[in-house]
Amino acid sequence: MELKAKGTDLHAATVVGDTVGDPFKDTSSVALNPIIKFTTLFGLLAVELAVSVTESQGAQLTNILSAGCLAVAMFFVHRSFYGMRIGK
Repeated sequence: MELKAKGTDLHAATVVGDTVGDPFKDTSSVALNPIIKFTTLFGLLAVELAVSVTESQGAQLTNILSAGCLAVAMFFVHRSFYGMRIGK
């Protein structure tokens, strides 16, 4: 598909967007790598802890801790999606 838009405002905006977006893409991918590794490791450790606590203390304590962790996670998810919006 040929747009034939070279030299127009659309082409200029595309070039600027590409030029500005590349550094953000290059830095954000590197910054997210440790976060992904940490959350994966934390998830594996949490599952191992839950299994060992269930074997030694019973399922009731594991369920209470799971509900508490879920409540904390939901608070931060809600805060990140709704609480940090830019006002009108």
